[in-house]
Amino acid sequence: MIKVGIIGSTGYAGNEIVRLLTGHPEAEIAWLSSKSFAGEKYQGIYRNYYKLLDMPCTAEGIAELADTVDVIFTATPQGYLSGILNEELLEKCRFIDLSADYRIKDVKTYEKWYKIGHQSPELIAEAVYGLTEVNREDIKHARILANPGCYTTCSILTALPLVKAGIIDPDTLIVNALSGVSGAGRGAKIANLFCEVNESAKAYGVATHRHTPEIEEQLGYAAGRTVTISFTPHLVPMNRGILATETASLKGSHTMEEIRSVYEEFYGKEYFIRILPEGQCPETRFTEGSNFVDIGFQIDERTNRIVMMGALDNLVKGAAGQAVQNMNVMFGFEETDGLRIIPMVP
Repeated sequence: MIKVGIIGSTGYAGNEIVRLLTGHPEAEIAWLSSKSFAGEKYQGIYRNYYKLLDMPCTAEGIAELADTVDVIFTATPQGYLSGILNEELLEKCRFIDLSADYRIKDVKTYEKWYKIGHQSPELIAEAVYGLTEVNREDIKHARILANPGCYTTCSILTALPLVKAGIIDPDTLIVNALSGVSGAGRGAKIANLFCEVNESAKAYGVATHRHTPEIEEQLGYAAGRTVTISFTPHLVPMNRGILATETASLKGSHTMEEIRSVYEEFYGKEYFIRILPEGQCPETRFTEGSNFVDIGFQIDERTNRIVMMGALDNLVKGAAGQAVQNMNVMFGFEETDGLRIIPMVP
């Protein structure tokens, strides 16, 4: 049994970590940290925990609490962990960071896209990018785990097998992705009010979204060279979910059977990735509340392009669930511990 601390426990991603760990057989929540709700019991902040979790939130931070746990999840804004993490803290416990502070290896790229300075660039090289299905062996030994974002997880996992196999030209990749409103966080913002998002859909961050370099970097590793893509996110009026529709030019002529064999060879043993039967397209409602990623594809013979589709829950596989999955790998637990959750369908 390990002890866990959660910084930013009252945000949407932090709350999801709490939900998953509450039922985890090998992990015990030692403390919950939240500046906004310091002193308040968790069951009063999220009433779904009534009579299940009456632990009060603390305002104390990592420096005061790192000695008491084996791992700390930081569900915090960009810049928080990089501003305080150091070798002394890393000698006390391991860190799973849900921000982008350690995801991008080139600090100049991070600073350009996130518009902030990185305060501990010397630690970036050590951090392991937490795409579990791709970096499992490195994750086992990680002290700093850079948990991927929701758009990036869906976009990368959907295209990566075909990029790695040389089936598609990654520089022709166009990613259009839809996100539920919870992806914007729990903070009060006018643009996310009910009347602003209901009965509407919009593109945002067009040609400037900060997940773009993360997707490019990871697909570049698969391709063995620098990759440039087009990525456009959209906000749609639903609580949870990411749906990515990706198109790219095929290299040569390929059948549906050949494409499926590439996906199945790459993901065949992966519990959380489901390659759908031919003719089925992923839907966010069939992954909601779960750590699953559903992937489908269709060849457009007229243009010799392929349409790849992926769906996941942005708060689970796109954030907290993948973080718990990575924790399981880091500590040698069953990878599915705390995550054997059937998607919620009304």
